[in-house]
Amino acid sequence: MSDMITADLVDLDLSVETKEAAARSLAERMVALGRVTDLEGFLADVAAREAQMPTGLDGGIGIPHCRSAHVTEPTLAFGRSAAGIDFGAADGPADLIFLIAAPAGADDAHLTILSSLARQLMNAEFTDALRSVGDAAAAAALIRGDAAPAADAPVAEAAAAEAPVAEASVAEAEGTPSDSVSASAAASADADTATGEDTDTEAARPFRIVAVTSCPTGIAHTYMAAESLENAGREAGVELVVETQGSAGFTRLDPAVIAAADGVIFAHDVPVREKDRFGGKPTVDVGVKAGINRPAALITEVRGKAARGEVSASAKGGTPVERTGESGDNYGTKLRKWLMTGVSYMVPFVAAGGLLIALGFAIGGWEINKAPSVMEHFSWTQVDSWGALLFQIGGVAFGFLIPVLAGYIAYGMADRPGLVPGFVGGMIASNIAAGFLGGLVAGLLAGGIVLAIQRIKIPPVLRGIMPVVVIPLISSLIVGFLMFVVVGKPIAEAQKGMTDWLSGLSGTNAVLLGVLLGLMMCFDLGGPVNKVAYAFATAGIAVQDPSDSAMKVMAAVMAAGMVPPLGMALATTVRKKLFTPTERENGKAAWVLGASFISEGAIPFAAADPLRVIPASMAGGAVTGALSMAFGATLRAPHGGIFVVPLIGNPFLYLVAIAAGVCVTTAAVIVLKGLRKPVPGAVEPGTTEESAAATAAEAKQPVAA
Repeated sequence: MSDMITADLVDLDLSVETKEAAARSLAERMVALGRVTDLEGFLADVAAREAQMPTGLDGGIGIPHCRSAHVTEPTLAFGRSAAGIDFGAADGPADLIFLIAAPAGADDAHLTILSSLARQLMNAEFTDALRSVGDAAAAAALIRGDAAPAADAPVAEAAAAEAPVAEASVAEAEGTPSDSVSASAAASADADTATGEDTDTEAARPFRIVAVTSCPTGIAHTYMAAESLENAGREAGVELVVETQGSAGFTRLDPAVIAAADGVIFAHDVPVREKDRFGGKPTVDVGVKAGINRPAALITEVRGKAARGEVSASAKGGTPVERTGESGDNYGTKLRKWLMTGVSYMVPFVAAGGLLIALGFAIGGWEINKAPSVMEHFSWTQVDSWGALLFQIGGVAFGFLIPVLAGYIAYGMADRPGLVPGFVGGMIASNIAAGFLGGLVAGLLAGGIVLAIQRIKIPPVLRGIMPVVVIPLISSLIVGFLMFVVVGKPIAEAQKGMTDWLSGLSGTNAVLLGVLLGLMMCFDLGGPVNKVAYAFATAGIAVQDPSDSAMKVMAAVMAAGMVPPLGMALATTVRKKLFTPTERENGKAAWVLGASFISEGAIPFAAADPLRVIPASMAGGAVTGALSMAFGATLRAPHGGIFVVPLIGNPFLYLVAIAAGVCVTTAAVIVLKGLRKPVPGAVEPGTTEESAAATAAEAKQPVAA
């Protein structure tokens, strides 16, 4: 395996002005070494990660990173900027820029090296050495750990020792293995219990904190927050142990360590796994960057909560979603999160089942749904048999849609105890033809019932069997009773009414529905509103024999979802001067993303200029949705973009609808950007940096008499 960073991946004179240009410059070095196979695809992944949360850190550090299918092996590139580059940090531009590229399936050993680097960035001597190093080879050696700037264990040694990153602690920074820390903390807790030490001794021991850190990618911020908290804990004189839930693995803290803790800190941007382990303790819940930037304040806050006797919501019956959301989330926001949890788990079943069914029709014809079971008749040489096989496998996948939807809505509310009643309620909804609505109601009922059961005080002797026997039994019984006897029939009738209404749409009503769906698909480019429209469409075709109107809705939704990235791609082609060099490069990738029905391909454009890009996208999506419905285009597959055009009814008119929407979006964004007033002193679009500099130089020359 090659070194993760070499001299060829170091630029000590990174002379660019924007974070996009910095990422491109460093990524080009990776491409030259064969570490990245597709520059534009990789940069799109970096931009998508950057759109989630800025990667600038206090102390002059920028750490753009992502996991990408275009990366062949874990790689670091380092750049040093004299002028500084804005990566969104509160204290100003970054002069040390690390681009971290991890393969989509990176192994734990390499990600451990990445996490160790992230921890080293919290070491002032390490960053000072990088600022003063004189050549690229020395910088690469320093980052690899071949030349350590301080007594701290270098990156390479940390990886070679294979110390579990997930159980980092204050003692780990001093050379003590994390397992030993957990063991010593557990032994201390056991000793306290065994000896029954008096109050004076208990008061004399250090304050104990357990913490969990995690970030969306699980590569950098997770471990930097852990290191920052550990350093602050050492300075504050508290015992602080961190569980890092990142890409390098998830090793649970020893239960005895958690039990002995006086407080808990969660610094995370993704849900904390198995969060109920930390229930009943004073808890501070913040984003991962707070763990990096203000660890001392978090420690002070959790100590204050402990002094006041405040405990976490989980001890009072809070749900996993409530505990992972922002403290200011209202019930509507939480409800949306619960529903989106179910939809996100359901969509892969929709895609797999829908495409298999569509391929079955394409191979075996429209009568393939009447073919006998392949268990009874299958011929290796008959095309119809293969079509029947694909159709029937897809039908099985579709059979899971409603149970999965209900099960994971309940999971979003009540964690794993909600899965059994959720799946049971979802299967009942499927069996009684309550459909998509029935799945939603079953999931909410299951989650609510489990939460109610968990609020009941249970004798300690029964707690061990509660999650395995009692909760599944009682909750499934109640959910089953309600679905079969109380709410199932009204929901089934409502589902039938909605289906009949959809089937009866024609003319103006169908066009208006297409407009609405097009607007929703383009409003947030893959966000919650987009997913609601997509879920509505896929629910209509998630049956063995969907109606013609349901397939029209699916066609309109997919067509509208393709418009934003294709529109941005076309705009960057016909009016290059209105877009930055980075946007023009993103436009090349947007062609493929849009053609593949990946609306997120327009996110880099929307993030940079939302007030122009989003309205233009919505306008084009509305036109495409309306025309698709008016043309009567149908689609049985829930995904695939232009690659499933042969499976579309009225394919020519369908492509016309997409082309019309793309043209509208392109024209709108060009007009809106053209009306934008240039910022005084800014370089005009399309003007090279050299010519701009020359113009500025001329302007400073004295005027001849």
